[in-house]
Amino acid sequence: MTPTEPLVRGTQAAVRPPLPVKMVIAGGFGVGKTTAVGSISEIEPLTTEAAITEVAAGVDDLTHTPCKTTTTVAMDFGCITIDPTLKLYLFGTPGQERFGFMWDDIVEGAVGGLVIVDTRRLDDCYAAVDYFEHKGIPFAVAVNAFDGKVEHTLDEVRWALDVAEGTPLVVFDARERGSVRDALLVVLELALARAEA
Repeated sequence: MTPTEPLVRGTQAAVRPPLPVKMVIAGGFGVGKTTAVGSISEIEPLTTEAAITEVAAGVDDLTHTPCKTTTTVAMDFGCITIDPTLKLYLFGTPGQERFGFMWDDIVEGAVGGLVIVDTRRLDDCYAAVDYFEHKGIPFAVAVNAFDGKVEHTLDEVRWALDVAEGTPLVVFDARERGSVRDALLVVLELALARAEA
């Protein structure tokens, strides 16, 4: 029986709901995690944005994001139905290291992760890459094309982040629904391939 095949109960037929799948969107401060969740979610995304205070501004580098006035302090949440059989539940992590203690809880049960990278600030992405590698969770690296461009080629990013050849790298735009969808599908395909291996 396929997931969408009706289940017959007496004279009534019920369609099985889509399989819920958890995926994490991670990366450094201000790389586009909240934007990506908001772009793709079919529901109003849950965000835990707080105003950036003067103290936080002194800790968080706003050089490349001078208009940023809020930051995620817990997580972002959204969902997207891929097809009648599958629904992705998206959990965005906070980007600052001081909120890293929440990552284990956020990532628990996830099939994979999308690590968003800003090529102007590659140093901010090491923690997320290291986390997924250490946990053995399948992930892809998505280079966010700020202002429609990236500062380095994908080969340069792979070398700088020391990412294994089997880890997919893609360029995407966190503001574009279709672009976010394509990046998430790369992670989903990777996770399915890992499960079948």
